[in-house]
Amino acid sequence: MGIIARFKDIMSSNINALLDKWEDPEKMIDQYLRNLQNDLQTIKSETASVMAEEKASKRKLDECDAEIAKMQEYAVKAVSGGDDAAAKQFLSKKADLESQREVLSQQYTLACENSMKMREMHDKVEQDISTLKSKREMLKAKVKVAETQKRLNDMTSATSALSNMNKFDEMEEKINRKLDEADAMAQLNSKRDTSSIDALTSKYDDGAKAAAVDAELAALKASMGLAAPATEDGTN
Repeated sequence: MGIIARFKDIMSSNINALLDKWEDPEKMIDQYLRNLQNDLQTIKSETASVMAEEKASKRKLDECDAEIAKMQEYAVKAVSGGDDAAAKQFLSKKADLESQREVLSQQYTLACENSMKMREMHDKVEQDISTLKSKREMLKAKVKVAETQKRLNDMTSATSALSNMNKFDEMEEKINRKLDEADAMAQLNSKRDTSSIDALTSKYDDGAKAAAVDAELAALKASMGLAAPATEDGTN
């Protein structure tokens, strides 16, 4: 039986150790699960066959034991009846049955061992399948968590970039406002200085004009022989 020949390999396999070596555990789990499920179907089929052989071997052994006991009983009866010849035949048949029993016993022992191995393999493969299914679900959960975390990271990065852009816009707005205020102040200062200069210029321009007019009036009066009116301090 091929599956029994693989008994040691199957029983010594370590699922966790295999998972540590796989570069793509999720993909390999699916492949190994398919292999194990195929093995399990084979094991179930051969286990049923081995168990049938075990029962058949046990039945043949029991029948042989019953025949040996019967030959022994007949031999005793023959001796009791004084029929030694018949007793020898019964004992000869018993010896043949005992030889057969050795073979039947070996067959039954092998059938029992094989049946035990098949049951052990069946339980081991079922446990490995259960372990792999749990690992697969855990890996799927990790993948979902990783995908969710990636989306959150992407959202955080986008939010951070937007926040930085908003801060830059706010800073630019503040700078522009300060520049506008400085320009306005410069304009106000420029207007104030111009107004002050214009006022002083006008003042002095008006004074010079008045003096020129007075001088021209005095000259006119002098040419006309008119004396200039006396001022309070006695000057013309």
